Amino acid sequence: MCGIVGYTGSQQAAPILLDGLKKLEYRGYDSAGIAILNDGAIKVDKVSGRIANLCELTEEGKKCPGTIGIGHTRWATHGAPTDTNAHPHLSNDGRFAVVHNGIIENYICLREELIGKGYHFDSETDTEVIVHLIEMYYRGDLRRAVIKTSARLSGSYALGVICTDKPDTICVAREASPLILGVGAGENYFASDVTALVANTRNAIYLDDGEFAEITPDGVTVFDPAGQTITKKISRITWDIEAAEKGGYEHFMLKEIIEQPRAVKATITPRIKDGKIVLDEIEWSREYLESINKIVITACGSAYYAGCAAKYTIEKLCRIPVSVELASELRYSDPLIDEHTLLIVLSQSGETADTIAAMKECKSRGARTLAIVNVVGSTIAKLADDTLYTWAGPEIAVATTKGYTTQVCVLYLVAVYIARTLDKLEDADYYHHLSSMLTLPKKVQEALDMNPKIPKMAKKYHATKSMFFIGRNTDYAIALEGALKMKEISYIHAESYAAGELKHGTIALIEEHQPVIALCCNTALMEKTLSNIVEVKARGAEVLAVAFKGNQEILSQADDVIFIPKIDTLFSAVVEIVPMQILAYYVAKENGCDIDKPKNLAKSVTVE
Repeated sequence: MCGIVGYTGSQQAAPILLDGLKKLEYRGYDSAGIAILNDGAIKVDKVSGRIANLCELTEEGKKCPGTIGIGHTRWATHGAPTDTNAHPHLSNDGRFAVVHNGIIENYICLREELIGKGYHFDSETDTEVIVHLIEMYYRGDLRRAVIKTSARLSGSYALGVICTDKPDTICVAREASPLILGVGAGENYFASDVTALVANTRNAIYLDDGEFAEITPDGVTVFDPAGQTITKKISRITWDIEAAEKGGYEHFMLKEIIEQPRAVKATITPRIKDGKIVLDEIEWSREYLESINKIVITACGSAYYAGCAAKYTIEKLCRIPVSVELASELRYSDPLIDEHTLLIVLSQSGETADTIAAMKECKSRGARTLAIVNVVGSTIAKLADDTLYTWAGPEIAVATTKGYTTQVCVLYLVAVYIARTLDKLEDADYYHHLSSMLTLPKKVQEALDMNPKIPKMAKKYHATKSMFFIGRNTDYAIALEGALKMKEISYIHAESYAAGELKHGTIALIEEHQPVIALCCNTALMEKTLSNIVEVKARGAEVLAVAFKGNQEILSQADDVIFIPKIDTLFSAVVEIVPMQILAYYVAKENGCDIDKPKNLAKSVTVE
């Protein structure tokens, strides 16, 4: 959520900041602004709406001279998305400007305290208390003022601060919100995401919670919570900026859908070597795995649905109970978790606030944690006892596609790895499962290639106000993600239901011409799902079915059919979701939606 960026060097700062903010658009935002320090004064320009409005206001930065500045894209939490509430925020004396990602939970009492001391507030935001606290604590030492201010804040924050008394210095701080320093030659940067940095530098320092830094053109100095200098490793950003560009596709989402065969291959193939699964990143002895009495998967959004899809495979192969819990609920549920629990944490960004909190709660109760994330060096990756990266590459569209499929792939690998270690699989079954997983990239490509009529189907279904997605067992888990894709980018009300539950209330909602998407790839339950299709068609529904190629029976029941290549049901989610992603994409396109940046949504939800 939101994005921040900063620059200090010899170049004009505003164009660099604007370009960095454009790279952060995918995170979701509703206003944007920059603050430039020049000739002893800070000039702030900020607008509601798109960054294009800010570029127009500043004439692409030409109206904002200066070689040091900070920028922000805001996703409203406290106060409406207005020009006034947009960041950066200025101190009353005009000496300081601040950008902030996160939420200050105790801002009300701080605001009242500051008002009592004579400070006035222009915005409704929680962030404005920060800049006034810095002014209150400032005695000529900016770093000391930021450290004292941070000690007063409860919640999450990544801060960038400039001061008229320090014309080449940016002070930054981090607590429970991502912050990355970009190291250059004669110029340095900070940002909330490496996508804002890679056009200018590939050298990055990842700050940890409680750390601060001073950034000048000549260097970067990092401090611990007590203000003592510490040495941080400089990491190399390995992916190229072209990977974050559209590459000729109309939208990032379409590009990322098409990239899934490559992403799935990058995630699976290096981890199957010489006829066995090799997970070099983790060390689980047989003794440890035998001590586990349950596995808990926790995540939010699509990552949660990835856990739902893999639950069936893990339980089937490992014979260990698996529960999938929403992180926002798990953190407050007084969970029954102990040292005999394996907690698997899923997050594309590795910075999801609710997931981090749930993870910390479960670790405090003794659970061992495995993180499955895409971003190297992210908070969740660092907190976990063990980490497996998905290697999906940068995902820019807010609605995840390859992030979801690669998470499911890693969970499949973990399932077979545990089952083999515990001798739950005979040799023949083990090698069959390895073979099935190795075919997934090819199967995903076939799913992309064999359904050229989906755009035409989208024209048929796009005008509806509501869709239902139904399935049983693994199909139901995939229906959850399919419905989410539809609702989040097309803005059509879409709900998923376990097909067997239709008669227990939901069938009352079926009307004439009601679109029902029926997932029919669990062959063991095919006949049951067919009976549910008959039920909804008898009440006027129009059924679009998803089935394995060669399923002739479905043709007599469904109005439209999307076929996918046949794959073992244990591993079908990775293939089965692909046409659902494509359908959602083309429905959204028919409806004229902002596909890559859906309204009200953010890529990385770093607030509760």
